[in-house]
Amino acid sequence: MLRTITRTALVCVAVTSAFVAALAGQQPPRTEGSTAGTVLITGSNRGLGLEFVRQYADRGWRVLATARNPEGAADLRGIAAKNRNVSVDRLDVQDVAAIRALAAKYRGTSIDVLINNAGVLGDMKVQTVGSLDAREFEEVMSANVFGALATAEAFRDHVAASRQKKIVSLTSRSGIISQPGRRGPSFYRASKVALNMVMRVLADDLRERQVIVALVSPPPTETDMLRELIGPDNAAQQAKPADVIRGLIKVIDGLTMDNSGGQPVYFDGTLLPW
Repeated sequence: MLRTITRTALVCVAVTSAFVAALAGQQPPRTEGSTAGTVLITGSNRGLGLEFVRQYADRGWRVLATARNPEGAADLRGIAAKNRNVSVDRLDVQDVAAIRALAAKYRGTSIDVLINNAGVLGDMKVQTVGSLDAREFEEVMSANVFGALATAEAFRDHVAASRQKKIVSLTSRSGIISQPGRRGPSFYRASKVALNMVMRVLADDLRERQVIVALVSPPPTETDMLRELIGPDNAAQQAKPADVIRGLIKVIDGLTMDNSGGQPVYFDGTLLPW
């Protein structure tokens, strides 16, 4: 009889906690047995990164969101304010010391999915023949390639300790060498080719630990970066962030060791050529 009463009391406490959290505009904490995990997302202040945060939070995941300037990320802070499972940390992926400090902060935390989303387009005016700028090249490669690799390196133990063991980097169709040539920001495009290669090598490095290192690609999506690249009117005709991230999360859910070091996976689940 006492055991029955105790079990009933525990259920009541859990229901009450969830109700109080809902009144406060927050999601209830994860419970044991939940299929939700922990995800770390870089570049979470806008665009695809912000939508990743929103959708993973809605799924009940613990979300470790990072941004170079959290104070200026009003939308991100708004999501965190309403959801106790979302935390926001300052991180510039070009700052190796900051990456390692954040990894130390979360030492002992298992991270099921690490999403290397942070990246820059770079100044397009100095990415064409006749106006090439070496410093801008270094900036783009540092953010888009080394930053992703350094983040994966720093958090590899966190990922290896998790259930899902996934390191996912966002690449782009603009980095596919085999597709017909077209003009565009050469530094940015080169950075995506390089990202593909360093992640392929990383997959081999981490294979013995059963860590999945995969590349996923969105379609042209209505984001600030695309507006800068093709103009606001053309960008508005492209895919919407919510639809794209819904597809990418489905792809990430289905990643296996067969994808590790393999071809990039498009948001609709098809494989892209190199």
